Amino acid sequence: MTSSDQNPIPVVVVGALGRMGAEVVRAIQFSSDCKLVGAVDTQSEKEGKDIGIEIGLGQLNQFLTSDLEGCLCTASQNVRDLGIGNGVVMVDFTEPSVVYDHARTAIAYGVHPVIGTTGLTTSQLNELEVFSQKASIGAAVIPNFSVGMVLLQQAAAAAAAFYENAELIELHHNRKADAPSGTCIKTAEIIEELGKSFNKEERDETESLQCCRGGLRKSGLRLHSIRLPGLVAHQEVIFGSQGETYTLRHDTIERSAYMPGVLLTVRKVRKLQNLVYGLERIL
Repeated sequence: MTSSDQNPIPVVVVGALGRMGAEVVRAIQFSSDCKLVGAVDTQSEKEGKDIGIEIGLGQLNQFLTSDLEGCLCTASQNVRDLGIGNGVVMVDFTEPSVVYDHARTAIAYGVHPVIGTTGLTTSQLNELEVFSQKASIGAAVIPNFSVGMVLLQQAAAAAAAFYENAELIELHHNRKADAPSGTCIKTAEIIEELGKSFNKEERDETESLQCCRGGLRKSGLRLHSIRLPGLVAHQEVIFGSQGETYTLRHDTIERSAYMPGVLLTVRKVRKLQNLVYGLERIL
């Protein structure tokens, strides 16, 4: 048995007080092979408080800090003698404005980033991929951790071969920072791997209200975003043809649905030598 089989996977959760971050902390705490070694959040009034008490798990003796770099440094130092395959994993559910810096910082400290925060640009993803490969540090950027969403995306790619018209709708809670969602963009990218164009113009269109027809991609696919309280995360891909429509839909009812995908990625990312994008690359 290798040392990586014997030792629990050390995990730092960034954005630990957020709705997704707190769910990740719970999943790590109740897993059999992971151990929480750091909890980072920017809520200054919570500095130094026990993350377990703050999210209703009881005392965990893991104390909140806003010092990401210090937390990653300490966690990395604690496993430096355990050898290859025993590194720390950082799970990030924060904000689009900071996630790129978080990922680079993790890689610089030899920590494997698992990024659930969406909003990274294509150029940022490319830069992280190069940085990860040069450092030989496995990393994962996962727009959506739901296995059901991966299945929807694969079904959409298959259906797209038979339809010339398609539009995508994503619906999220009204505290989501970015639009369209990273999941919706990823779905469009998977469909576009066919190399075809969609939604050929039948006539000139005018919008009396700007952007009411959604965002237009080079492929012709249109993406629409809805933000309302009461929603969690939902997506539809609607294909249209003569006399019919074909709709694929996925609904996330609770954030716990993402946790099997999060844990799976945490377990596999340390075996990678570069960055992967999308849960389908992990499954």
